[in-house]
Amino acid sequence: MQNNTKRLTDTVARGIKPPAAKANAETREINGKAVRLGQLGREYHWCKDTPGFGLLVSSSGTKTWMSNRRVGGKTVWRVLGKVQGANSISADAARKLFQVINNELTRGIDRVEENRQQKITDVTNAMTVGEVWSIYIEERRPIWGALHYRDHVNKAKSGGLPSARRGAGEALTKPGPLAGLMQLRLKDLDQATIEAWAAKEGKVRATSARLSWRLLTVFLTWCGEQPAYAAMLPAKNPAKTRKTRESLGKAGTKSDVLQREQLAVWFAAVHQIQNPVVAACLQMMLLTGARPGEVLSLRWEDINTQWKGIQIRDKVEGTREIPATPYMLHLLAALPRHNEWVFPSKASASGCLTEPNNPHTRACKAAGLEGLTLHGLRRSFSSLTEWLEVPAGVVAQIQGHKPSATAEKHYKVRPLELLRVHHEKIEAWILAQAGVKFGAEPKPASAHLRVVDTA
Repeated sequence: MQNNTKRLTDTVARGIKPPAAKANAETREINGKAVRLGQLGREYHWCKDTPGFGLLVSSSGTKTWMSNRRVGGKTVWRVLGKVQGANSISADAARKLFQVINNELTRGIDRVEENRQQKITDVTNAMTVGEVWSIYIEERRPIWGALHYRDHVNKAKSGGLPSARRGAGEALTKPGPLAGLMQLRLKDLDQATIEAWAAKEGKVRATSARLSWRLLTVFLTWCGEQPAYAAMLPAKNPAKTRKTRESLGKAGTKSDVLQREQLAVWFAAVHQIQNPVVAACLQMMLLTGARPGEVLSLRWEDINTQWKGIQIRDKVEGTREIPATPYMLHLLAALPRHNEWVFPSKASASGCLTEPNNPHTRACKAAGLEGLTLHGLRRSFSSLTEWLEVPAGVVAQIQGHKPSATAEKHYKVRPLELLRVHHEKIEAWILAQAGVKFGAEPKPASAHLRVVDTA
């Protein structure tokens, strides 16, 4: 490389002859990028009265105004423009641009880094709600339960796929309540948009929309805590408005519960369900008082047959252990072991049974108990224990409720065997009222047991 120093003008630049081509390739950093110059010969001509301002002349005849400055221990190169052709500028204009860049570098301003950051900002601003939603649920998934994660997926589904539900035929799945918002840019998800969404969804599926709204509100709070997304949202969470809340309405108080005299018909109807997995699952929901999702997510590793305990994945405390009572062990022994799930389903993508609402609804209709929900079975367990005057703290610990009294929170720690005394008493009383009798534990069902009815 030949270095020349002279007063650079337009006339001088045009008069400089290109150098001969060279055999060795060289890579140089220009505008923050490594540029391979190939076998082109090149010469640098530096301005005599403006140090750092120069002209790069290659053997191809290309002449480029350049800036060269030492900053932070390294040489910073910048292309200012061409002498001729596209992007050409005069020597005076190139010299002024050099002064601007030189002043900015002196003040610690690097336009290349600014441009890089601007590109990052442009990409972020173009992200849709659905793209950020996917990032959000995958980041939070490790600390969520399976049911909570599935709610986030289902409420945002676009729909339009063949339904996997039994008897649906060629019907297509419906979009989730949040599907319409997923295509919007996150920066466009403002208060007015959410209020319009709530007004529409609140009229057609208020219960599902209320859950979706709660999920959306927490999602936007998370976005506000992330530097990459916070700038795209207003300071106040746009989902938290009175108009949105009023459009979705309040959830009604649930009062569906099994009475003592209804236990016999309910058990008789559930025993008629052709799918033994569903029948066992429903009975365990009633006899444990656990949340539906807690029962559905049971794995075989959660069942301790030696110490007769069941490990429940609890949304309050993380996990809790409840007794495996005699009738529950009787039910579990008869279940097929297709995979790791206690309640498997061949029709489910996850391999475990999803909420068996339809089989339960049909069974309740046949028994004249319409309106009883899966969560109603949890309420039923709590209500039925009143007949036995079981301590409230015992029932709360079995069901996974937060302790309500100071003594319960800080002083009473009941071991599994003490819970078993009360839980077996509860189970025996419920089965007696229902007229259910069972003897020795049955042999495990064969692995080829065919599932007739799926949820």
